[in-house]
Amino acid sequence: MSRVPPTVVVSRHGTDRVRAGHPWIYRSDVVEAHAEPGDLVRVLADRRRVLGWGFWSSRSQIAVRLLTAGTEPPDERALFATRIRRAAEYRAALGIDATAWRLVHAEADLLPSLVVDRYANDDGTWFVVQTLSQATDRRLSMVTGVLVEQFGPRGVLARNDPRVRALEGLAETVEVAYGDVPDRIAIREGEITLHVAPRSGQKTGLFLDQRENHRAAAEYARGRVLDAFCYQGGFALQMARRAEQVLAIDSSAAAVAATREQARLNGLENVEAREANVFDELRELASSGREFDAIVLDPPAFAKNRASVDRAVAGYKEINLRAMHLLAPGGHLITCSCSYNVDEPLFLGVLQQAAADARRAMTVVEKRMQARDHPVLLTVPETYYLKCIVLRRVE
Repeated sequence: MSRVPPTVVVSRHGTDRVRAGHPWIYRSDVVEAHAEPGDLVRVLADRRRVLGWGFWSSRSQIAVRLLTAGTEPPDERALFATRIRRAAEYRAALGIDATAWRLVHAEADLLPSLVVDRYANDDGTWFVVQTLSQATDRRLSMVTGVLVEQFGPRGVLARNDPRVRALEGLAETVEVAYGDVPDRIAIREGEITLHVAPRSGQKTGLFLDQRENHRAAAEYARGRVLDAFCYQGGFALQMARRAEQVLAIDSSAAAVAATREQARLNGLENVEAREANVFDELRELASSGREFDAIVLDPPAFAKNRASVDRAVAGYKEINLRAMHLLAPGGHLITCSCSYNVDEPLFLGVLQQAAADARRAMTVVEKRMQARDHPVLLTVPETYYLKCIVLRRVE
């Protein structure tokens, strides 16, 4: 007698969502479930029609993340190996002028809740993996095995300390899954060398999703540049190669120290890094009559959920209004939001209001987004989170 596979039955609303191309089934759309945490489950539209196979979570409001269509269960290792290989082939085709990039971008690479970042230099290659659901956490050793088999890295680090894991009932941990991983890895981003701390840096060590925006911002650098919320100086260092002076500010003493050190290691003597509250510093700079020819605003996510959108909008408006007051005629403002809950139309509306209140004529020069190695799955709007708008103050 054949064993009945773990099964989840979903509502009509959930079925319609899946058929529209979204791989998430919310708990409110689960009619019936017979599964253990992290199981690969058969997903039924009713008790007969198979929608496909997905990963079950016993805790998250995202109860099922669809993995594949079809009536037969997939060979999990073969499926992961194929999708990881295809993800790598896509990145290779991009011709990325850097030695660090995202190899697997979760749902956008059809590997839900799995993130893999690659860091490399002349000494070797390392992967930093995040398994963000019960299912991928159970399969960490399988994912590691595939990475080792396909790429032969020196080490794989499981950087599983994002808070989102708490929604899955998972602990926050950081551990070496294979080989050895140093505390710091020197990588190249264009002509700039950055020293990354994979165990403790933001995300997996670096904001790889801003890499292309760092390079694009450098095209607008001239004269005096301000980089607000600088973190480790990703924008500041690229822009310093073309600017006369760069002022980088951040409220984190560690970030400021890292920016200073990165500037020193790259021989950039025109970068000043200052520890300060950005909101207060923008106000002080304006009251002192300072002007800048280019300004970068790259704050952390102000809206981590829908309930915080109103406060986030107020914060975005304030920093952009103050930046517009500091911008010299003909200067450029490179302003970013990584809050998914503040979508592009809302963000542009905030910028319009800031320009009106600042009494500045601003034109839109570019609309940018996250780097191409962080692709957006068209039917999953949640995969489009980073907005980067380049504005110019008209003479």
